[in-house]
Amino acid sequence: MSQVIADPKTAALLVMDYHTVVVHMVEVEKERDALLARTARLVDAARTAGMRVIYVVGGFRAGYPEVSPRNQGFAPLRESGRFVEGTAGMEVHAALAPRPEDVVVQKRRVSAFAGSDLEVVLRANGIDQLVLAGIATSGVVLSTVRAAADADYRLVVVADCCADRDAEVHRVLVEKVFPRQATVVEAEKVIGALAVGR
Repeated sequence: MSQVIADPKTAALLVMDYHTVVVHMVEVEKERDALLARTARLVDAARTAGMRVIYVVGGFRAGYPEVSPRNQGFAPLRESGRFVEGTAGMEVHAALAPRPEDVVVQKRRVSAFAGSDLEVVLRANGIDQLVLAGIATSGVVLSTVRAAADADYRLVVVADCCADRDAEVHRVLVEKVFPRQATVVEAEKVIGALAVGR
């Protein structure tokens, strides 16, 4: 189909950690609105092309039974009461709400693969290429790139549909780290490639 997307029927768009509470970590409203608009266009293009859209959402059960006190990143959440599934802000942002035909995968760690059934869904659908959009670039995107590359998926990171609180960390990842294991492009390139293939 294109050098970016080999075949939309065997590719999946992963929309990762676009919870309302996480999206609002993008502090500048204008930047947040632009990020949501770009990602919504990407999701629409993927659906139109027949690509599987998979929402990957994080979160924990009430009482945090999945969180070890040894986990330096997650242990503080036990006291905060944050990121409990089903609570306010943990829904996918309304600008990107999943449709009935989309798949929603629940994860329990940073990577989209950790503590989720993502691998089962991908295998069942014959998916061999992943297109990644997510928040944060240094969190779910980085962890998922590493895990997916080790599992031999072809990878596309949509740089302007990813965001991080630290702009310099985001830049280093998309310019220097991700290109070792993924094709890094802007949303319009993916959208254009999907349109050409129809």
